[in-house]
Amino acid sequence: MESTTHEVEQGLVAFQTLLEYHTDIAFDFFEAWCLRNIFMIPGDLPVVLPHQEGLDLTVTPEQEQELMDEIDELRKRLDGQRKLKRMLLRANRTSSRQLKQAQTRLSYLSSLSGPDGSTLETLHELPPRFVEMYNTLSSLPPLDTPASVDTTEPGKRPWETSKTGYMNWALGRLLTKGADQDEGAGHLAVDKLDKAASIVGTSEELRRALDSVEVLKRRLDHAPERDDDSRMDESP
Repeated sequence: MESTTHEVEQGLVAFQTLLEYHTDIAFDFFEAWCLRNIFMIPGDLPVVLPHQEGLDLTVTPEQEQELMDEIDELRKRLDGQRKLKRMLLRANRTSSRQLKQAQTRLSYLSSLSGPDGSTLETLHELPPRFVEMYNTLSSLPPLDTPASVDTTEPGKRPWETSKTGYMNWALGRLLTKGADQDEGAGHLAVDKLDKAASIVGTSEELRRALDSVEVLKRRLDHAPERDDDSRMDESP
């Protein structure tokens, strides 16, 4: 029994080996035939890759040079656009910085102006008023040593008439004492008062200066009212 089984196994192995041998020979012939017939590429057949499909490869050298020149021109234009972009970005940053400075100045000026702009209009009217006041004060006569002015009223003593009369009386007393006293502890104080009185001027000059300042003050006080009236007249 064992011998029979051994012969069967040997026969199967021999048969399998014979089949593989014949199969290998058949595939060798098939491979040689395929390579020689089916997969043979003629020499005049152009091979076109996918990324070259639709391209015209029959251009002349002149056409190729024109294309290269066009590419160079496009590169120059591209460089110019890049430079322009950098300049625009720089100009944008500069404009933003200037805008912030302008907004800061605007906020500062807005704080000087009221809701209706009356403050700026009042400030605009100040320079000509100051010039007018300066011209008025410049037209006053030069300051000299004050002389005693009799402003008393009948039946009243000088210091009882008015504040100006009292000041003139007090200055006259001080000047009289200064003229009479050449030495003493109070001589220096009298000299100082005398110089101060000479700088201030006479009562008439002081009165004219105070009147000018009072007139200017009244004009400045009535300026916003005139502006409000004019705006009310202009409004529909």
